[in-house]
Amino acid sequence: MITAVGHADLTPATWELVRAELRERLRGLPPDATALVRAGAGLPLAFGRVVHEVGRRLVVLLPERGDAFADAPFHDRRAHRELLALAGRIRMLPFDPLDRDACVSADERLVSGCTRLLAVWDGSPSSGQDATAHMVAYARARGIAVEVVWPAGAARQPAGHTASPRVPEHRR
Repeated sequence: MITAVGHADLTPATWELVRAELRERLRGLPPDATALVRAGAGLPLAFGRVVHEVGRRLVVLLPERGDAFADAPFHDRRAHRELLALAGRIRMLPFDPLDRDACVSADERLVSGCTRLLAVWDGSPSSGQDATAHMVAYARARGIAVEVVWPAGAARQPAGHTASPRVPEHRR
């Protein structure tokens, strides 16, 4: 299995670059490759969409509590529903999507169940808000192959930018 984790504060142009890079990497995998993602907006949704586009199987990890997304912002609830529609299989996992520590623990379980991690990461250390560096170190410490996805021209939103981690809509 393969999964992706990474920064949520990408610029709109970077989302396009990242999706293109994820698409190419997934196309290079064997046809029976399965992707695993935790339900959520931002990179989980972008990765789920790309997995679906290239015809790979998608497994989505959902919080065990059925009402876990009830208090989430609309874009998170919408992402949750879309990932459910894209999923070939669903796994239940105890975590609260509104609790950062619970999400990091869920991501650790996600990564530990995979053989490859695609890290949308600029190489920066963990900031306390963004756990990408932690997830990369976690995977490497367990012998999981890590591929950094940071295309030329990629950038993050400026510090203090308050936009939510929304993934631009598909363009067809």
